[in-house]
Amino acid sequence: MKVTVPGDKSLTQRALILASLAEGESRLSGLLHGGDAASTAAALRCLGAGIGVLPPDGSEVVVEGVGFTGLTPSDRPLDLGNSGTGTRLLLGVLAGSGITATLTGDESLRSRPMSRVTEPLSRMGARFEYAGQEGRLPVTVHGRHPLDSLDWMSPVASAQVKSAILLAGLVGGAAVRVREPSLSRDHTERLLQSVGVKLQSGAVDSGWQVELAAPPERIWPFDFAVPGDISSAAFVLAFAALGGAGEELAVERVGLNPTRTAFLDALVRMGANVRVEVDTAVWGVERVGTVSAAAARLRGVCIGEDEVPGLIDELPLIAALGARAEGVTTITGAEELRAKESDRIAAMVENLRALGVRAEERRDGLDVEGTDRPLRGRVRTRGDHRIAMAFGVLGAIDGNDIEVDDRGAADVSFPGFWALLESLVAARSTA
Repeated sequence: MKVTVPGDKSLTQRALILASLAEGESRLSGLLHGGDAASTAAALRCLGAGIGVLPPDGSEVVVEGVGFTGLTPSDRPLDLGNSGTGTRLLLGVLAGSGITATLTGDESLRSRPMSRVTEPLSRMGARFEYAGQEGRLPVTVHGRHPLDSLDWMSPVASAQVKSAILLAGLVGGAAVRVREPSLSRDHTERLLQSVGVKLQSGAVDSGWQVELAAPPERIWPFDFAVPGDISSAAFVLAFAALGGAGEELAVERVGLNPTRTAFLDALVRMGANVRVEVDTAVWGVERVGTVSAAAARLRGVCIGEDEVPGLIDELPLIAALGARAEGVTTITGAEELRAKESDRIAAMVENLRALGVRAEERRDGLDVEGTDRPLRGRVRTRGDHRIAMAFGVLGAIDGNDIEVDDRGAADVSFPGFWALLESLVAARSTA
């Protein structure tokens, strides 16, 4: 059986931002039609970019970019909803824009820390005014153009921190260098290089480094097709690995960026049958291909700190798979999970226990003991899309009866998730 998943959330938001900063019309397709993407697009429209409606079918959208100096102040706060990526990347853009704008979001986003981004941007000359708690939204950005150069050592491997600084340097005409303990997602670097921005990157003694030494005065419009989101595909593949599909299940036209495929390696270590086929015909800015998975007897794994940056979005799903794996699944070095859309460590432990699974919370992770007993009960998503979908997968497996309190949370990154899951269950039943 073959399926597709919605466009990559990270790439959709980055493509929209870069197209808005280009001078002229860019053409984007495959964009995610979901909450986070819609919030970022709406914020960019308020800043003067011309962005068409994001269609549910991923068809082409024309973006009229305004250039680095063409952004205009908004007469109202920019509401980023639940989008941490959109918020932090726009903080970088606005820092170098020379305009003033206020960013806010929903209750979850307002509880998430922004200081790791605003601190380096402040060093570059931008100014940030918090309406309430320091380091939390709402925040008013007083941008400056040009910005000062920056050499920044990030204490954590964070694509959002790295991207915010690179975008600030790009828009603010400032040379920047970012070092991080290990390579985080490199979507921003790939997209920047695809539009002619010269970057230097590579391994250094302290981890990984990327440098924008000579920011260009402008970037030109571009065409880009966003591939399917590998983080969304992970839920479909997990469902297949648990035997939910009844046969091998293939996800087509999915992004295979090497900084995003650690989940596939973890799934193989758990004993799953996984096949990856790269489509060399469409290998451009991002690697694209088909990933297949089939039912297997899963075993527990240990996920350590070195693996966390490449698995950060999939860790709740690995914990859910651990509930159905032989032995214990342990995740450590993942304290970052406490500052996501929810405290994902506490949320997973609380919900697994509610279903009768033995789970223990660590300061920086959790332990999950697998069981073959039926899983039954009600789970609280805390408004978190990945928590909702992780338990949605478990609930769709024969013998389990799990009620997810907020199914709509999945729409942030995977609109149509429940319909696809139900169609796969129906197909299995009639096979």
